[in-house]
Amino acid sequence: MYPVYGVDSDGKKLDGANRYTLHFAPGQLPPVHAFWSLTMYELPKSLLVANPINRYLINSPMLPELKKDATAGDADYPERISRQAQGNQLAPRAKGPFIMYMRLYWPKEEATEGKWTAPPLKKAE
Repeated sequence: MYPVYGVDSDGKKLDGANRYTLHFAPGQLPPVHAFWSLTMYELPKSLLVANPINRYLINSPMLPELKKDATAGDADYPERISRQAQGNQLAPRAKGPFIMYMRLYWPKEEATEGKWTAPPLKKAE
């Protein structure tokens, strides 16, 4: 399955001029038998975003390396898309328009039957 983020939670196209947060609440990580990933691409070329930290995706095998939100429980992972490198940073965001693809490899029934939906991508203030 490929949930696509082309717009934020307000319906506005994604732009590197803004910061965004994708928040996986406790118990709401993508339900998969294999693994999931999240990747960002610059538009209009649809190329990976070159960045100094050489991080081109966030995926489930990386969970032990990611910082949990201490205020919300063990399985709470906020992913940040911003200019500065941070702990759960996908990559320093594109300078202009971009799109993000989540990939669920061997998704569980919760995903295929619509009981789980990808969390909204919110513009950070």
